[in-house]
Amino acid sequence: MMIFVTTPDIAGRKVSQTLGMARGSTVRAKHLGTDIVAGLKKLVGGEIYGYSSLMAGAREQAIDRMLAQASEMGADAVVCVRFETSAIMGNASEIVAYGTAVRLDVAQ
Repeated sequence: MMIFVTTPDIAGRKVSQTLGMARGSTVRAKHLGTDIVAGLKKLVGGEIYGYSSLMAGAREQAIDRMLAQASEMGADAVVCVRFETSAIMGNASEIVAYGTAVRLDVAQ
């Protein structure tokens, strides 16, 4: 499994080559049923599990796609990983995971 971290360094490892930015994204739409439950939940408060689950799945898919691109670039790891989200339209959001694809020194 490829290493990915939010930090610029990986403890105990040395970056030998920077390959460039790797990114992965997905666009997810809300389900009408989830919107109805969310509307009711607004009345009593609390976590809206349908949305939490939707966004967790979207983040994982964006990470998987970022790591796949980094692997295609020949990377051993991705450093400085970040996430962005944006609304595409009223019922859909995009999640983007991105970071710097790197090769690690093998003499470690």
